[in-house]
Amino acid sequence: MAILAGDLGLALAAAAEEEAIADAAGEPPLVYHRLQIAAMRGRREEALDLFQTATAATAPDGTGQATNLRWTAALLHNGLADYPAALTAAREATEHGDLFLTGAALPELVEAAVKCHEPALAAQALESLTDRTQAAGTALGRGITAYARGLVTGAEDDYREAVECLAEGPLLPYQGRAHLLYGEWLRRKGRRKDCLEQLRAAHELLSTAGAEGFARRAADELRAAGQRVQHRSTQAYEKLTMQQVAVARLVASGATSNEVATQLFISKRTVDAHLRMIFRKLGVTSRRQLKGHPDLHGPDRDLPV
Repeated sequence: MAILAGDLGLALAAAAEEEAIADAAGEPPLVYHRLQIAAMRGRREEALDLFQTATAATAPDGTGQATNLRWTAALLHNGLADYPAALTAAREATEHGDLFLTGAALPELVEAAVKCHEPALAAQALESLTDRTQAAGTALGRGITAYARGLVTGAEDDYREAVECLAEGPLLPYQGRAHLLYGEWLRRKGRRKDCLEQLRAAHELLSTAGAEGFARRAADELRAAGQRVQHRSTQAYEKLTMQQVAVARLVASGATSNEVATQLFISKRTVDAHLRMIFRKLGVTSRRQLKGHPDLHGPDRDLPV
C-alpha cells in the first residue's frame, strides 16, 4: 500500500523489517514487494534481477503470482517509456482475468497499446477497465479510467476529469501520471503554457512519490517544451540503505534504540552503528533532528484500504 500511495520511505522500511523477520526465522525474504519498489522507482537492472528470482520461484500453477509479475513488469516499462515491453507484459498480465490484478494491469495495457499504435487493443482494454471501475464507483477508479479514456479518445475533458478525480486521492503516483498524460497531450497540441503547468505538477508529484521513471518522462517532456528542469535535492531514502531507512523512520517516530533493535531483530549495538552512519549521511547530529526531518515522513494523506 505504501508503494501505491507514493510513500517510498515507508515501503523501504517495511521491506527491511520483513527481511529482518525472514532472517530471524531462517527463511528467504519475500521478493514481490521489493520487485514492486524497484519497478515503481524505474530501476531496470535491479528489477530484472528480481524478476528472474521471482520467476524461478513461481509454481507452474501460480497464475496469480505470474499475473503479479507481468503487471509489475508493465509498470516498470511504461515508466521507462519502453512501450513494446510494457505492451507484452500487460497483455500477459490481463489474459487470465484475475479479479484484482487484471484490473490493476488494465491501465498499463491501455497506455502501452496507445503508445504502440494498437488502437483496437487499447479500446478493448478500456472497455474492460470501465466495466470494473463503474461497478466500484470510486473517485480513484473514475480518475484512472478517465486518463485511460483520454489516451484512447484524445478528448481534453477526459484528462481534466482524471486530474480532478485523483487530486485528493491516496495514490500519489497515479495522480502524477494523470498530470503527465494530460501534459503530454497538451504539448502535442502546441499549447506550451498549459502543458508546462501540468508537466511541472507531474514532475513534482512523481519525484515526491519516488516514481523515478515516470518523473524522468515528465522531465523529458518539460525539456521538449523548452523548460529547464531543476535537479531536485536527493531525498533521505536515496542516501540510506534499506535497513538504515527502517532505523531512521523508527527513531524519527520516537522509538528508543532498544525498541528498534527488538523490532528489526538486530542488536542495540547495530542500531547505534546505523544511527551514526545515518547522522553522517543526512547531516544531522541528534535524534531530535531526525524527528523533524521532512523526508522521513510520508505524504500527508491516508494509505488506501
